[in-house]
Amino acid sequence: MASVNKVILVGNCGRDPEVRYLPSGQAVANVSVATSSKRKDKNSGEMIEDTQWHRVTFYDRLAEIAGEYVKKGRPIYVEGRLKYGVYTDKTTGVEKNTVDIIATELQLLGGREGMGGPSGGGEEGGGGYSRPAAPARQAAPAPQRQAPAPAPARGGFDDMDDDIPF
Repeated sequence: MASVNKVILVGNCGRDPEVRYLPSGQAVANVSVATSSKRKDKNSGEMIEDTQWHRVTFYDRLAEIAGEYVKKGRPIYVEGRLKYGVYTDKTTGVEKNTVDIIATELQLLGGREGMGGPSGGGEEGGGGYSRPAAPARQAAPAPQRQAPAPAPARGGFDDMDDDIPF
């Protein structure tokens, strides 16, 4: 039977990514992501906000992208898998458990502040990045055909492309 180990987080970065390179040349970036939820206290009736912190690790090109574009306070979307570990605390000698998220996809959320583009104005956007599964093969160039003249825009959905991948 197959198993699934998948995590999806949408939260805010708690600090700028720390990018380092392993002796093999592989890039690694670590960042902490905060997710929050609100609930109403049964006794007092007041709203309580619960914040959880998650350690996220990016590898290879995704680590370089995170190091360049992810900043403290910026909202991001991360997909990945859980990785559990154990280490011994050097000061106390006590074994401690860790839970890390090994990211496979990253999407920048929110506006474009600090990215060299316009900010505000209701512009939502960001880039979606994922770690490639395998090197892409070079496709043969398609024969050149002359495109038909574009029809005038009528508004609505009539002028949208039908080649949507989902």
